[in-house]
Order: sequence, then C-alpha cells, then structure tokens
Amino acid sequence: MAPSLSPNTQAILLLTAPLMVGHAPSSPDLLNLGEYNRLARHLRELGRQPADFLTSDAGELFRVCRPVMEEGRLRRLVGRGFLLSQVVERWESRAIWVMSRADTAYPRRLKGRLREDAPPLLYGCGDIRLLDSGGLAVVGPRHPDEALMEYTMAVGKLTARSGKTLVSGGAKGVDQAAMRGALEAGGNVIAVLGESLEKSAMNRDHRNAIMGGRLLLISPQDPCAGFTVGNAMQRNKLIYTLADAALVVSSDVNKGGTWAGAVEQLDKLRLVPVYVRSTGEPSKGLDVLREKGALPWPNPQSSDEFDALFSATMPITTPTATQGNLSLFSDELSSVL
Repeated sequence: MAPSLSPNTQAILLLTAPLMVGHAPSSPDLLNLGEYNRLARHLRELGRQPADFLTSDAGELFRVCRPVMEEGRLRRLVGRGFLLSQVVERWESRAIWVMSRADTAYPRRLKGRLREDAPPLLYGCGDIRLLDSGGLAVVGPRHPDEALMEYTMAVGKLTARSGKTLVSGGAKGVDQAAMRGALEAGGNVIAVLGESLEKSAMNRDHRNAIMGGRLLLISPQDPCAGFTVGNAMQRNKLIYTLADAALVVSSDVNKGGTWAGAVEQLDKLRLVPVYVRSTGEPSKGLDVLREKGALPWPNPQSSDEFDALFSATMPITTPTATQGNLSLFSDELSSVL
C-alpha cells in the first residue's frame, strides 16, 4: 500500500528535496528544516498551502512570501518541475513512495511527538500501515561480537512472537541482527535508514519481506543520499519516536550514534522508556546510560513478560524547543504543513 503523490508533497519536494538524479548536484537554494517551518507558518497565516505555489496564479503568493523568503529563491525551486518528474519516475520504478507532513498518511507518532522537528518529507518502500504500529526499537554498535549478535537476534525473535513490531536503524551489526531475528520469526520490521534507501529497496534479501508486508524501509533523506553524520543523527531520533520502548544492546561513552541517540532520549526528548542490556559482558556506556535514567532490561522470557515492558513509567514529553509551536500541528491544521 503506497500513498499517491499529493500536490502539497510535490511542492514540498520542490522546496526542500535535492531530487538526486545521477551525479547532478542538488540546488543550493534548498530550504532547510527551519526555513521550511518558517515558510509553512507564514502560509498558514495567509490561509494558503504549499500546493498553491504550483497554480497558474501563484505570482501573488510568491510576492506575499517575501517577508520570510526571497522571491527569486522560491521561484527557482518551484521551477524544477521537469527534474521532479524524472525523479518520481525513477522512484516509482523501484516501488519507492514519498509523503509529506501535509499528508494525512504521515505517521501521527512523528507529527505528534516531534512537532516541527518532524521531517517535512518521508520516503519509503513497503506497507505504510506499519508506520504507526509502535513496538520495540533495538539499537547498538555496527561491530558487535558474536555473543551480542546472538543476544540481539533472540530479542528480535521474541519481539515478533509477542506480536510487536521491531524498529531498527537498518545498519550492519546490531540493527541487522535484530531485523533478521524478527523476520525469521515471522514478525514485522520498520528500518529507519540513514543512507541509500534506493539501494536497500533493491536488495534481493529484502524483497520478499517487503512484498509480504512485513518489512518497511523508510528514510527522511533522498533515496540516493549517502551517509553523513547529520543524517544518522536525524535517523536515530525517528527510530525512538516510532517505537513504544527501546533497548540499547551496547554503547561506547561519549561517542557514536548509539550513544548520541540514547542520550538525546534520556536527557531531552524522553519519548519512550529506554532499557539497557543487563546480562553478559559489562559495558561502560550502558552503565552511564543507567545513571542517566535508563532501565535495566528484565530479560523477558514470555510474551506476557515482554508486554509488561511497555507499561514502564517514564515521563513522556515533547521537545522543549518546539513547545511554543504546538498549535501548528493540531489535527485540523495538519493538512497544510
């Protein structure tokens, strides 16, 4: 099940997305998240929406947006229609879809929890109905030892047998071990990728699970985008946001994406209960995360014990940086953002 490309999403793609085809450089005019949010607020105040930039009488809209965005810049971005058509054709041939914050299918967990920090665009391959299913996020290093790999696979299998979705970052190591365990046990998996959605979507090992509706690949980045530290950090936030609870299998101290993502949850966002592995080889990183408020993983052995993990009491808040913008994301306004 894939969403259709709405006029609002077309406009947001033109305004914010690199529209990568081959090795052509992206436009230097692209709006970043803060700039897009400023423009979206202005459009809301005007009673307009991004799709209005695509109409035949858009000239006046470009002019009234001058207080928040340079008119020539907006016109250059919206003028990339031919490039957009090329990119969309490429995505469709690879079963890749895209939605925006202005679409009703956009995951409520992202919009409701992250508010203006939710990515304007979300790309994916697979059944979008998994997006709001919640479940357990499992995170950890790219180069774990064999014992940690086996441990993580077992967690993935128990997640599946308990009827919960497994949320992963899709990277090698712990991420892929958790995914493999869940899929082998017949479960559902959401992989939030920090790079190369197109490559993962074309991966032969993924196709059967995607076509069977059990694997959903998503990314806030262009499907051809490569790895950057910034992309990885944004991906980590989405992993936690899409889940109901999280397990950190292992972590270094003060370095790496696993550490940064867990600390952000514990110190700032506090969206879901964060657990840390409590058996096996000790980990200094996990010890420090416990000092910050992470909970010891109780090593559930049954589905009932597993379900109890999701009722752990932990303050659920929204990012303090966006507390003042909650009205922008109410249900009645979500279609214009």
